[in-house]
Amino acid sequence: MCQYIKRRLVKIPGLTYLPVRLCSSHQSRAAGCDLHGRDSGFTLIEILIVVAIIAIAAMVVVPMVGSAASMQIRSAANMIAADMEYAKSMAISRGQNFSVVFDKATESYRIKDQSGSTIMNPVKKGFEYVVDFRNDGRLNKVDIVDVDFDSTNEVRFDYLGSPYNGSGNPLNSGIINLQAGGTSMTVTVEPVTGYISITD
Repeated sequence: MCQYIKRRLVKIPGLTYLPVRLCSSHQSRAAGCDLHGRDSGFTLIEILIVVAIIAIAAMVVVPMVGSAASMQIRSAANMIAADMEYAKSMAISRGQNFSVVFDKATESYRIKDQSGSTIMNPVKKGFEYVVDFRNDGRLNKVDIVDVDFDSTNEVRFDYLGSPYNGSGNPLNSGIINLQAGGTSMTVTVEPVTGYISITD
């Protein structure tokens, strides 16, 4: 049987003192006794293991936080390229002009049909096809630094998928420059073919 005793300490009003079990050498831990007659705690090895795990976790997390901007800008560039490809495919499949209009002031862009109305998003039912970096937590580090489609902020695609500028003339050059932190990327639309590429 384990004996219950109280340690003799300076008593402070309001504190509760718990009994400590002291066991003889023939009693086992299975009986709930501490063979050494002291409170259990962490060993030095256990503390070192915990510190090592925390250090490894920190080495993994810190680079991920640092690369958040570069991940966002790559995602944003891929999204812009995919959306322009979507506008081009819509123009070809429907035999009508579709355009992508950028707004640097609000860090956003939208896809419009031939009448100039913003089309509905095929994925987000009931929402217009508008991408707003500033209000998207996944892309809010990305800035649209420059948009230049022959001095306009709009690229149009005709029924053949050929690009035109916002003035309705065949496109000579088209670029969208993005920046996030210290990383920059450029989305380019080639004249005549409308080929879209991404460069660092």
